[in-house]
Amino acid sequence: MDLRPIELQHQKAYDAAVTHVMQSWEWGEFRQKMGIKLKRYGLFENDKLKIAFQITFHKIPLTSLYVGYLPKGPLPDKDLARALQQIAKENNCAFIKLEPNVITNQDNPYQVYPAFLPSPKPLFTKHNFVLDLTPTEEQLLQNMHQKTRYNIRLAEKKGVQVKIRTDDEGFKDYLKLYFETTARQGFYGHNEEYHWTVWKTLRTKDMVRVLIAYYDGQPLTAWELVNFKDTLYYPYGGSSNLHRDTMHSNLVAWEAIKLGQQMNLKKFDMWGSLGPDADPKDSYYGFHRFKQGYGGELVQYIGTYDLVADQQVYMLFNWIDKFTALKVALLKLLNK
Repeated sequence: MDLRPIELQHQKAYDAAVTHVMQSWEWGEFRQKMGIKLKRYGLFENDKLKIAFQITFHKIPLTSLYVGYLPKGPLPDKDLARALQQIAKENNCAFIKLEPNVITNQDNPYQVYPAFLPSPKPLFTKHNFVLDLTPTEEQLLQNMHQKTRYNIRLAEKKGVQVKIRTDDEGFKDYLKLYFETTARQGFYGHNEEYHWTVWKTLRTKDMVRVLIAYYDGQPLTAWELVNFKDTLYYPYGGSSNLHRDTMHSNLVAWEAIKLGQQMNLKKFDMWGSLGPDADPKDSYYGFHRFKQGYGGELVQYIGTYDLVADQQVYMLFNWIDKFTALKVALLKLLNK
């Protein structure tokens, strides 16, 4: 196949070829607005676009080299390996990290081309819950865990109300709850500029909205939902510790599912989860179990891979990254 850069006139064909919102043209625009170097490419056969993807490039400090990142892209096969080797050379990359949007199972045991190495540092989870939105509401409720159905009904009985917001004031309520949650749970979250840029970029394309649960007029849970092609995505959210007995988060999730149906979408992608043998001691287990309650299919992706162009820099990069991670973990332990 012939590797070519994708130009503006190819936008429609490009979006038709990619399979995840993070590879959409609009998501690329958001990344560029953040000042990140991004390039779009296509693999053409007989002048017809067959495979499309976009890569962001991130400077390695104290060097002239870059790390390329290709999230939720195509299968890492021989054609993609050749293309990325050329791209790495042209863009002075030490390596390119890939996290393909490719689900693997017994029926589809995809083989990754040997040029791609299993990465020591995944950025996305290997598992995810994906809910089929095509059944009726009654069928969807029946497929849920009994406790989840109970919590939804309880929230409704207690008077929790969920509203769809596409205005900036609603987004400010979402951000407040998001940052309240990241501070309370101690996990990494994107900064305010990141969230506002996503919001402003995708809103012009009718690709984003927030769902907010209110109790006595007070916002308690807020989810940012993004749509692309036939899929609704739940990438970010936040909630308050107040009035947890009203089960406001459960009702937001149910209203998100119904919204996806109203938009004639086919799938609800919950963005990430633990695996089939999830450890109850894992810090993510509560969120995993929450998502599991809605009856989605637990899928497994083929994983995270690196295409290496400079072996020495790659090894040094991963050693420093591992050392830094250990240092951070030690500091957290000492500060407890």
